[in-house]
Amino acid sequence: MEVTRIRALRGPNLWSHHTAIQSVVICTAEEDAVSSIPGFEAKLRARFPEVSPFQPVGHLESVSLARVLELVALGLQAQAGCPVTFSCTTPTVDKHVYQVVVEYSEEEVGHLAMEWAEKLCNSALHDTPFDLQAALEALRELDEDVRLGPSTGSIVDAAVARGIPYSRMTEGSMVRLGWGSKQRRIQAAEMDVTSAIAEAIAQDKELTKKLLAAAGVPVPGGRSVVDADDAWAAAQEIGLPVVVKPNDGNQGKGVTVNITSREQLIRAFEVAKEFRDDVLVERFMPGNDFRLLVVGDKLVAAARRDPPKVVGDGVHTIAELVAQVNADPRRGSGHSTSLTKIRFDEIAKTTLANQGFNADSVPAKGQRVNLRNNANLSTGGSATDVTDDVHPEVAARAIAAAHMVGLDICGVDVVCDSILRPLEEQGGGIVEVNAAPGLRMHLSPSFGKGRAVGEAIIGSMFKKGQNGRIPIVAVTGTNGKTTTVRLISHLLNQNGMRVGMTNTDGVYVNGDCIDTGDCSGPKSAKSVLLHPDVDAAVLETARGGILREGLAFDHCDVAVVTNIGSGDHLGLNFITTVNELAVLKRVIVQNVAPTGAAVLNAADPIVAKMAPKCKGEVIFFAADITHPVMATHRAQGQAVVYVEGGHIVASKGDTLQKTALSEVPITLNGAIGFQVDNVMASVAAAWSLGISWDVIRKGLANFANDSHNAAGRFNLFKYRGATVIADYGHNPDAMLALVQAVQALPATRRSVVISGAGDRRDQDIRQQTEILGDAFDEVVMFEDQCQRGRNDGEVLALLREGLASAKRTKEQSEVFGEFLAIDSAMNKLQPGELCLVLVDQVEEAMAHIAAKVASDT
Repeated sequence: MEVTRIRALRGPNLWSHHTAIQSVVICTAEEDAVSSIPGFEAKLRARFPEVSPFQPVGHLESVSLARVLELVALGLQAQAGCPVTFSCTTPTVDKHVYQVVVEYSEEEVGHLAMEWAEKLCNSALHDTPFDLQAALEALRELDEDVRLGPSTGSIVDAAVARGIPYSRMTEGSMVRLGWGSKQRRIQAAEMDVTSAIAEAIAQDKELTKKLLAAAGVPVPGGRSVVDADDAWAAAQEIGLPVVVKPNDGNQGKGVTVNITSREQLIRAFEVAKEFRDDVLVERFMPGNDFRLLVVGDKLVAAARRDPPKVVGDGVHTIAELVAQVNADPRRGSGHSTSLTKIRFDEIAKTTLANQGFNADSVPAKGQRVNLRNNANLSTGGSATDVTDDVHPEVAARAIAAAHMVGLDICGVDVVCDSILRPLEEQGGGIVEVNAAPGLRMHLSPSFGKGRAVGEAIIGSMFKKGQNGRIPIVAVTGTNGKTTTVRLISHLLNQNGMRVGMTNTDGVYVNGDCIDTGDCSGPKSAKSVLLHPDVDAAVLETARGGILREGLAFDHCDVAVVTNIGSGDHLGLNFITTVNELAVLKRVIVQNVAPTGAAVLNAADPIVAKMAPKCKGEVIFFAADITHPVMATHRAQGQAVVYVEGGHIVASKGDTLQKTALSEVPITLNGAIGFQVDNVMASVAAAWSLGISWDVIRKGLANFANDSHNAAGRFNLFKYRGATVIADYGHNPDAMLALVQAVQALPATRRSVVISGAGDRRDQDIRQQTEILGDAFDEVVMFEDQCQRGRNDGEVLALLREGLASAKRTKEQSEVFGEFLAIDSAMNKLQPGELCLVLVDQVEEAMAHIAAKVASDT
């Protein structure tokens, strides 16, 4: 078995809505049916007993080793604790070759699971040892390392519940919530609107106390110190007991509390200096340690934190008791679990010594032994929810503290006997204010109920009814995609929206090109969705990107399918038929939001059949309203766009809107049929997004399909009294549409310049000149700069074969070089003639034609 072409599908894809690892697996003839391999299943189950049953799927009668690989990869992730359920294996047109798809929750874990699954299958095949526990532990460790921690995860979960899309911006905890101009960002439990100044104040504990004291918030007295002697002097000034801690520390690191002697203070100062040079000594406030969580102007959660401790049993040493406590599965080494393992460090040993113990001491049964005096969860403490007990005045003090520092999400540390009474009554106070506070103690407290703090944070960032989304229009098909994308973008821009657009020419934001090349894949789409200046996204969605990575979004507001033709890269990536191509391209239709719409070409039966897959509304378009699909849809009161009486008509129920084709320049008064189709699709998309008809009509009237706006999309030039048309058509369906358009234009003689894309099937290349040979008097053929895997002369030979039975072509020639071919055809032009140039290097060829035209004026 050979596992090849492993790729991550990071969005909705051909197989499912889930993220998944896809691979191509090549089996031997024997491996096509593992039941024929003696003892294989028994050996594999001995190594991995939890693997799912081996059952054939679909029309297959046997279980291949590729199918076993799929089940093992999914099962390993599930056993490691990953929430995955989907997988599939499908045969390809190539014998013994399969596509295996396995869901993942974290991409790195999915890749590793596939590697371990291959090792496990080979172990069973060759009867070699396999360490299942090592595999599962590796997956668990990696999953814990890469997945979001509980604090950030709770915020993201709350966003998802609100329908807010998210994506990780870094490998850490920086996350984008929403898209384009509606996006917000968080890093752990910190919002994008929190200023660096507020964070700096919170890190400076001495400055924080000064600000809080000025606001009337009770705080412990204290000051910064420069050395151990100064620390002892400060302690004498304040009065013992005291607390020593780093001035800008966090998570309780380097903090020693309840210091009552010079010896303890010197040791505490040395510990604090290990973390920061700036050390603070302040009055020790006896009482319980409480953490109050403030979000915006509300107290949303509160917890009492207790120091890490063990309870003696009269048998085990303190070190052994700590090991027992740390064995609790809720305790981990980082922040991914609800509790943290107790640290057995110098601070713990000092705390034990102050109680008359050491690590080897055996405390009496029932005796409580503290391992620390501070109660941070990050050092092994525990938490009890007390949200419902907080006195209103205590809550008010916490909110005032957060506002004084300027934090939108704030962890306020309070020390007092009881949270039920005002602080002033009991000599309590606020000892710290924390930016980016940990949320674990509120989400999963050791005792009491968890609080919906993630929901509170999302509620503060997004008002009720907001979901951080911008309108997304996805456009796919065989021909007309780029013009349709450009026209929809233009209509949205006319509505005052800043539009992000991707197509085969580049990436555009509000009219500015920010990237060039074929940008019709998910990477370019994501760059648009990430851009903060984008109010709406219009994305050309090519087949290659869907196969390679899936969609860049979870769902779109409008999915437009222009048409499905046979010349669209059939034979690549196991897509060999038009129906298979249609299944791939309808992925955007399947992922239309329930409130969105699919805009489908009713005149294309393959496209029309996609309608039942749409969760939202369906808008059909076709020039002929009497077409059965159109007539039925209209009779049912549904939305349709069609041509009637020289007008483009949009109808839904009693609503009827018309736009004269004479006022839509790119259609040449309706003469260019494929442009009429593109306009109908664009109008339907804009209509479904609620764009007013006045804006739509204005946009159609001032949309120029010239070489600057839509290069290579039926661009017209006048040269020596003749008409020159430049287009990027490169498949048989495009040839048919172009021939129909050209025949609608008057000309005394017609010539065409063509090459063929080497990555098309032989029959598709040949068919292009078969079509052109019946419509043009002269055909000038040239060889592409890049043959896309073909040998020199191979494409020209196929084009030549297509002209063998030409009904109209009397002249044909072959030229090596695109510009020479263009010059050859244009130099022959006489007034009244027409030349169609099917460009290859779009930008360069368009510039060459424009320069030639300009030189003639």
